[in-house]
Amino acid sequence: MSMQVLIKHLSLVVLVIAMFGCKKEPEAKFELNNIELYPTSAGKDKLKTNEQYVAILHANLFQTALSANDIFDVNNCIESIGDKELAREVIISNFMNKPEVQIPSVELMNEDLDQFIEDTYVRFYVRYPTQAEKEYLRNFISGNPYMTPELVYFSFALSNEYMFY
Repeated sequence: MSMQVLIKHLSLVVLVIAMFGCKKEPEAKFELNNIELYPTSAGKDKLKTNEQYVAILHANLFQTALSANDIFDVNNCIESIGDKELAREVIISNFMNKPEVQIPSVELMNEDLDQFIEDTYVRFYVRYPTQAEKEYLRNFISGNPYMTPELVYFSFALSNEYMFY
């Protein structure tokens, strides 16, 4: 075979491959879900005083203000105990055992879990949960049949984020 014939055959093969080998792919369409983004707790860097902690905790649990005398008395109790976290646990327990505390029932929590989670974040952290936080808490509550609103509130009140504003 001559060189010219070889070049013609190669050109023909390249042309056939180019014509039939490459097909335009259908145009891909991508869609995004609109998710509202909320700020995280990153801006909370000021530690609450004992008085602020007790006053805010009482307002969160009872939806009413605590008197200045009661805040003073509770602060003295906290100061007299060496373990501040233990003191906070005792205060939360005492508050939750009072009949006036405003905590939703288990049935109400489970009826609309997403709303309960959102309300709890707003109530305790004064912000909306991120999508990841909402998903995690929803799965955690759903996966633990003995989870109650009291335990959720207790956890929020003891969290690091709740200690800061």
